[in-house]
Amino acid sequence: VQLVESGGGLVHPGESLRLSCAASGFTFSSYGMRWYRQAPGKEREWVATITSPGDSTNYSDSVNGRFTISRDNAKNTVALQMNSVKPEDTAVYYCNAYVRGRTYWGQGTQVTVSS
Repeated sequence: VQLVESGGGLVHPGESLRLSCAASGFTFSSYGMRWYRQAPGKEREWVATITSPGDSTNYSDSVNGRFTISRDNAKNTVALQMNSVKPEDTAVYYCNAYVRGRTYWGQGTQVTVSS
């Protein structure tokens, strides 16, 4: 199983950013996917989940209404659209999959929100 995130960078408050995660090594369309984030000095926290067919999503209270998780099962990718970003969204963002009893993480992509 391999998860590779991309799309991070430096953005200003109120702007948008789209993260992507390319998955391989498992039957992507059969598994739910998640995004997590870890800010400096803080524990990793869950951000969003999408079901295997993509018909249901859930979000943490801190991003609900601003972020959107989506997936393309034909391309084995999961995305996180981040709108109206805030300085407190600054973190390393990780793609996550739970496959055959094991948890897998990508290497993470840094998102910095600063004016």
